Amino acid sequence: MADVAPQDEWSLAEEQAFQLSQAAIRIDQARREKGDNPSALVDALNVNVEIWVALRTIVMREDCVLAGEVKNNLTKLAQFVADRTFADGEVAETTLDALININLQISEGLLEGSKR
Repeated sequence: MADVAPQDEWSLAEEQAFQLSQAAIRIDQARREKGDNPSALVDALNVNVEIWVALRTIVMREDCVLAGEVKNNLTKLAQFVADRTFADGEVAETTLDALININLQISEGLLEGSKR
């Protein structure tokens, strides 16, 4: 297993990528345990939304160096995540899959972008 750098040495993109991937794992684990601990899924989804709100805040800052299209796409994704999370009723399995996949794909994209 590769060594993980201390968080104080990570770039902002690496930190956000880590947060998104951890949130994806947490959602997946909570989904598997929802029969034993239903509040775990609610907690995991709330943390995920908080991460997306933070990411949206970062990309909307004037000093954000991402391209306009990337900023726009991340802002739209943040809204999608919030809308799906706070939709009425129970979150469907397909929605959970989508949230997990979005987090993992954006995490990967942030890491790839930070290497350039």
